[in-house]
This record gives sequence, structure tokens and C-alpha cells, in this order.
Amino acid sequence: MNRTDAIYVAGSQTVIGAAIGRELEKRGYTCIVGRQGGEPELTDSSQVDAFFAETRPDYVFLAAGKSGGIMANRRYPTEIMRNNLLVSCYVLESALRYRVKKLLYFASSCSYPKACPQPMRVESLLTGPLEPTNEAYAIAKLAGMKLCQAYREQYQVNFIAAIPADVFGPGDDFDLDSSHVVAALIHKMHEGKIGSAESVEIWGSGNPRREFIYADDLASAALHVMCEYHDSAPINLGGGFDLSIKEIAMVIKEIVGYPGDLRFDTSKPDGMPMKHLDSTALTQIGWRPTVSLRSALSATYEWYLNSGQFGEGVLQEPTSASGKSIFTG
Repeated sequence: MNRTDAIYVAGSQTVIGAAIGRELEKRGYTCIVGRQGGEPELTDSSQVDAFFAETRPDYVFLAAGKSGGIMANRRYPTEIMRNNLLVSCYVLESALRYRVKKLLYFASSCSYPKACPQPMRVESLLTGPLEPTNEAYAIAKLAGMKLCQAYREQYQVNFIAAIPADVFGPGDDFDLDSSHVVAALIHKMHEGKIGSAESVEIWGSGNPRREFIYADDLASAALHVMCEYHDSAPINLGGGFDLSIKEIAMVIKEIVGYPGDLRFDTSKPDGMPMKHLDSTALTQIGWRPTVSLRSALSATYEWYLNSGQFGEGVLQEPTSASGKSIFTG
């Protein structure tokens, strides 16, 4: 990518999209389109087409699509699945029509089978049943990856797909009903601290293991992949932080300074027993993470404290078929 190329980050307000925007600015890219409220409604084909016709992006990072934790996936599978399917269809079609040079689509590690061999390799995609608690979201992300491959095969366009580890960082969604694990734990620990709670409840046994990646590291990996990776197979974007839910909860407890106990509610679902990505292809093209886990979690907590999110709101019902809701993680 040249520094003056038009670059569109679809989903610029998501934790991934915002981090990519920061990384592009840091590296001196000067033509980032669609930021600061300028994005179209991505589930409206006419708005997406008009946006591409006007801005003519050379490169697209497709980080949009509604998501959430286990509760959101169980409560709103229709809205989450439909939103992600529509976003993929309309953005990829406009990218083809307006001759985007390259597009990077972000899928999810949820797309791997529940009983996937570890570490998870792209060859394992579609080889077994998915985790039921996020099946609708996972199927939509699988469809997005396959759609990228279909466009490549039929139209010889440079559309690629990446599968990130569990992402966290500044700009995350901290609402307890829709957030992912790190943001939810930070919120709970902070609320427990300021409320002098004797204990904080955490869903599940605490035993499932997850690989985490800091949003700023993921943005760095994304730019590297955009410039250096050209294959049709999806590429894993792992951050190297492989911990159990209990282990990362203990680190967050220390960072937040919560003095009480952690109580794991085994009546609640665990989700996938383990998600650890094989990121050999990423390291072979020369990328490594640079931010330590403790530094990343501390920066995320600091952002949370300054964001005014804590102590606010509860989950709202989606209000339109467009999928406009708070699921923006």
C-alpha cells in the first residue's frame, strides 16, 4: 500500500477497526475514508454501493459485523447472523464492482469446530460440529471466508481472509450482556472494587483456555498481512497469550486491584474448551507481537476508566432489521 492510497476500514468503530485506524495513522497513511461517522449502513446495499462509488477505496479492511459474548449469541442469533451475512455480501460485491486492489476480511476463531485439534489449523475448518453457543455467528463468518474464496476463483480478485485470536483493547465493548471475556472481566472486577463486593461471579468453570491478542498488535499484524500475504487460504492471527479463563481473571483482578473472591458459576456454559491458533504462516512472513499481556491489559483498563462506560446501561433489544444494535465488539 502506498501512503496516499484510499483505504477503507469497514467497521471503524469496532475494537479491531479502531485499532487499524490508529495503526494506519501512525504509519503515515493519509487517505483513510469513511471515518468519524462517514460510514454507510453496511446492511443496506444501496448505501454501500454509493459509498464505494464516491470514495473509490484501493484497499479494504472488513472488520465490521455484529458480535458478542455467549449471552448475546444465545439471545440474538438471528440479528448477529443476518448482520454478518449482509455485511459480507454487500461489501465484497462493491469491492469487486469498484475494483478494490485488495480486501482483508476478518473472520473468527469461533469458526473452528468445537473439538478441533490444537493448535487450530485452517485445514480443520468445516471438519466437525461448531460450538453451539455461537453457531449462528460462526456460520456467518465461515460464509464470509468462503465468499472471499469464491470471488477470488471466479473474478481473480485479491480478497483474503484472516482469523484472529480473541481480541481485546481500547474501544472494546464493556457491556456485561454483550462483551467478550476480557472486557467483561474488567467490568466485573471494577464494579466489584468500587462496590466493595465480597465476590465476583464469572460464568463457567474457568478451565477453558483461550488465546488472546491485543488490538494494537492485531492491527499491526493486519497491515503486515495486507502487504505480505496473498494466498487463498485463511491465515491465523495469533498473539501468543494462551491462558485459561481463571488465569486471565487472576491477572485482571490484580491489575484492577479488586480484593475480593472470584466465584465460578459452573451452571453457566463454558463455550469451546480450548482455542489456540497455529499462526505459523504469520510468523513465516515476518510478524511477531510486541506488547506484553500485562501492558495490554493495563492499557485496556485505563481506557475503560476514561471511557465513562462503567456503571452504564443494560442490553437493548435490536430495533431494526439492519442489525443496528450494541453488538459492536
